[in-house]
Amino acid sequence: MTRALIIVDVQNDFCEGGSLAVEGGAGVAQALSDYIDAQAGHYDYIIATQDWHIDPGSHFSDHPDYVDSWPVHCVADERGSQFHPNLETESFDAVFRKGQYEAAYSGFEGVLAPEDQVPTGEQKMGAALATTADEAVSLDDWLRDHEVDEVAIVGLATDYCVRATALDAVGAGYTTRLLAEYTRPVHPDRTAEVLAELEDAGVEVVE
Repeated sequence: MTRALIIVDVQNDFCEGGSLAVEGGAGVAQALSDYIDAQAGHYDYIIATQDWHIDPGSHFSDHPDYVDSWPVHCVADERGSQFHPNLETESFDAVFRKGQYEAAYSGFEGVLAPEDQVPTGEQKMGAALATTADEAVSLDDWLRDHEVDEVAIVGLATDYCVRATALDAVGAGYTTRLLAEYTRPVHPDRTAEVLAELEDAGVEVVE
């Protein structure tokens, strides 16, 4: 088995003080740093995703419903789109950015960010995948290129981007685990429903 840890959207705007904060987001960032320190050897690759909005249309609203429309958040290259400072990024092998011009919840909708624009440490041998201006590498492309067959998913938020990423992962044929301890929801009252949905879809939920 080749394993990857996928860290979903642990960004400033989704943590306390951000424009779309979830309760406990900063704590998740710190807990994930501790988890990576303790368990990095369990994973062949550590990957992160970022919401990276330029003009996502109706995804942004002055009167958001917090279901399909949201306050302005994670604008590309602004502070809110950056990883939370509690999250250690030096072990990241790749970062995928999503939602530039539309709503995008799943990390599988993202494309590989240029290596010189992400705060990763030294790449593992063979981890980088070269891109050109005309070539976009998806998360699925990257995982398959690196022969990953098992993924563990963590991050923010449980009921939106984490959920969508987990569903796409299992749908694409990866053995998929959700580490619920390292996630937090937008709507806590929906957490049990979401976790049940993921289990029904074939995701192993570890609480």
